[in-house]
Amino acid sequence: MSEVQGAASAADAETLEAGSGQNYTRNHPYSSTVVLNYLMTGSDSEKETRHLAFSLEQGMMYTPGDAIGVLPENRAESVAEVLEALGFTGDERVLDHYKVEISFEEALRNRLSIGKLARGSVGLYAKLPEAKNCGGKGFDALNALCGPANKTLADEYCWGREFIDLLHDFPGVVKEPQQLFHVLQRLVPRLYSISSSQMVHPDTAETTVRVIRYESHGRERQGVASGQLGERAEVGTKLPVFLHSNQNFRLPEDNSLPVIMVGPGTGVAPFRAFLEHREAIGATGHNWLFFGDQRRNSDFLYEDQFLALQHDGILTRLDTAFSRDQAHKIYVQDRMREHSTELYAWLERGAYFYICGDATRMAKSVEEALLDAIAKGKNGTLDEASEYLAAMKKQHRYQRDVY
Repeated sequence: MSEVQGAASAADAETLEAGSGQNYTRNHPYSSTVVLNYLMTGSDSEKETRHLAFSLEQGMMYTPGDAIGVLPENRAESVAEVLEALGFTGDERVLDHYKVEISFEEALRNRLSIGKLARGSVGLYAKLPEAKNCGGKGFDALNALCGPANKTLADEYCWGREFIDLLHDFPGVVKEPQQLFHVLQRLVPRLYSISSSQMVHPDTAETTVRVIRYESHGRERQGVASGQLGERAEVGTKLPVFLHSNQNFRLPEDNSLPVIMVGPGTGVAPFRAFLEHREAIGATGHNWLFFGDQRRNSDFLYEDQFLALQHDGILTRLDTAFSRDQAHKIYVQDRMREHSTELYAWLERGAYFYICGDATRMAKSVEEALLDAIAKGKNGTLDEASEYLAAMKKQHRYQRDVY
């Protein structure tokens, strides 16, 4: 899972559990060493995608489909900017969420979310006692961003902004460092799909991360966790991590059954793990991967490995869709429609179907293409295809890891 793609929402991250038999959790992470961190995308790519491997302590176990949780830190520059805007040194003492006394600098570094601005934080900021006397744009402008009636305006304001922007626009509100624990969200772990099989990589958990960088409101921005992994996680760096079990994204117990995997972009991560695992255990079931991205020359993640697996007969079918390589954009769902007859034949043979990646557009489009293939294969209606898919879900043959 990439940070923006989601590896997990803040709400999900609040309830993370360790994998089976693990003692490490988000509240008690393992201090892992980064043993691999390299750029996967080409120089002409519009994306920055990296492959990372984290060391594991003996006894830490994961299964293909699981995720690794990374506890990020805010950038030192961002922390310094907030301290300067607030007029604090960072040496002030505060109580964290568990009533442990720490420095305000540490709180801003790894306890509080000072990155992407949340609408709820704006409302809580406006409720602080000194908000009515704020400078900059003034209290009327701040109050206009609060309440259910102003949700749309508040969302527009928050888009592309961080806490530092709120401090600059409406200064003089925070008088005590402790107040920020009532305003800002907790800095939560980011979950990334594990892209390795432990049978092949016994001492590491590997993952595929898109580093988020963008410019908004005149400032250069980056994802909190992905930016850290892209810039401040060189080989040898120690990072707090834990394993997260995902029981709803699992290979079939019967290794003779075929699997169909749809994973554009970093959504391909768990399917690299699936394929490594199926090869390692000698699974006889056929494997079909749909992968898509912008350009083949710069964005074909794990190209050499997938082509080798295809050459060796492990990857039975590999269909790719590179949207920017031709005038008319082609996506994974288009490839599915091109091969709908064979796709349905695989389903009739008991194939498990998996989707990983963006929930907003891709997953919906892929499901629509799947329903079309089923309807066409059955020579039936979309309602009948929906019933077929519902039966697959009950049999756990249709699984999604989307964000």
